[in-house]
Amino acid sequence: MKMRPHYEWKRAVHEHHIFGGSNRDKSEAEGLKVYLCLEHHISGKEAVHNNAEMMKVLRQDGQRAFEKTHTREEFMKLFGKNYLEETGG
Repeated sequence: MKMRPHYEWKRAVHEHHIFGGSNRDKSEAEGLKVYLCLEHHISGKEAVHNNAEMMKVLRQDGQRAFEKTHTREEFMKLFGKNYLEETGG
């Protein structure tokens, strides 16, 4: 009797740096990244690269995570913006 290998089907995940662009290296250094399936990363209508509201939520969550061990002032100095007190527009 042949043995079959055990495996599971899983969606591929993409690493997304919450604070990209010029802040990508800082996001990497601070561990401020999430792992998303393709649909939620770049191809779906709710993908962070296609949906400003989803990107805003991730950045707010990233700032909250950073501020669990750092001050707001340290966040502002490193990333240059406070995502928790954004105004509309």
